[in-house]
Amino acid sequence: MTQTISDTTVRTDRVALARALGESLRSEVPERDRTGEISVAAFDRLRADGLSAALVPVEFGGGGASHQEMGEILRELGRHDPSTAVAFAMHSHLLAAQVWRHRHGIDASGVFAKVVAGAILVSTGASDWVDSNGSAVRVDGGYVVNARKAPASGCEVGDILVTSVAFEDAGAKVMHCAIPLSAPGVRIEPTWDTLGLRASGSHTVVLEEVFVPDAAVSLIRPAGEWPTVLNVVVGAALPLVLAAYLGIADTAVARATSLLAGRDEAHVVQSVGEMLNAYTTAADLIAAMFLDSADLSFEATDAYAARTLSRKTVATDALIATVRLAIEATGGLGYSRSCDLERLYRDVHGCHFHPLPRAKQIRFSGLVQLGHSPVG
Repeated sequence: MTQTISDTTVRTDRVALARALGESLRSEVPERDRTGEISVAAFDRLRADGLSAALVPVEFGGGGASHQEMGEILRELGRHDPSTAVAFAMHSHLLAAQVWRHRHGIDASGVFAKVVAGAILVSTGASDWVDSNGSAVRVDGGYVVNARKAPASGCEVGDILVTSVAFEDAGAKVMHCAIPLSAPGVRIEPTWDTLGLRASGSHTVVLEEVFVPDAAVSLIRPAGEWPTVLNVVVGAALPLVLAAYLGIADTAVARATSLLAGRDEAHVVQSVGEMLNAYTTAADLIAAMFLDSADLSFEATDAYAARTLSRKTVATDALIATVRLAIEATGGLGYSRSCDLERLYRDVHGCHFHPLPRAKQIRFSGLVQLGHSPVG
């Protein structure tokens, strides 16, 4: 699908491609919700349609999509297949962080080349965060790593694990690295059995005596101290992740509106009005997150991360409230498994579990506001 911009320029309509993919997946979503099987075909299409490399700058062979456009792609996928959208958001946010690096004069060409060649990136950020886990031992030419990383969304269709590992070297350190999922000693343990997003493939990646060469290490930092790199991740990732969940809310609102068309009972009108308040709040907060990202040119300060995380908490509450109120307005039908709203309500709760959970976010933002390190 293309759109002519001028006589010499043709731009791919990537949101339309996402819509076509989502519509093709929609009929199988309930069955994959039951079985927990990720859609391999969906990720094949994401590669083939250029969506997995959409964020890569044009000069590196990618699509040159903006941060906000990538959010619209994920939102569109989320309207049809939330599990695929959220798993794809994990790849997309890692790539967005590399675009931020590129915008700030840091070489990201190696990652760009792999993604343009078809690689899907898999994040372990939710389990790593500041101190990370596992162990790394220094050996000739690199490190030997042992760890368990969960959840690792999309790991069954992924190619490169972007992770970090704790190790001791004149004090507690954290090593950030990239590991091919095909490397010796890497295996996937099928542990993802959850309330919602069951087909996101967010299983545990087990690393057993995995050799990580020095060339695959991107950063070594002290453990226990808040690093600037996580400000980058927060700013790059959270707008994209929440955009996928906003797609869930889009569908819930549309479904409830369709089911309730013409109704005028006071309690129905009240619930629909409250649903729209929550929906508008979520959409406006997510739009503000993209605006402040300045197309991945934001300054990666603690204050920027704190503001983004605050918006994430409030938007999460509003997204969940939107789907809850859609069910409340439709009554028993919305509560039935025969209705999409039941599954959407389970799926939308996944946004709670992306960093940071409410209590940790409140502490983070409060510490930053009072002039302290985010980790206290």
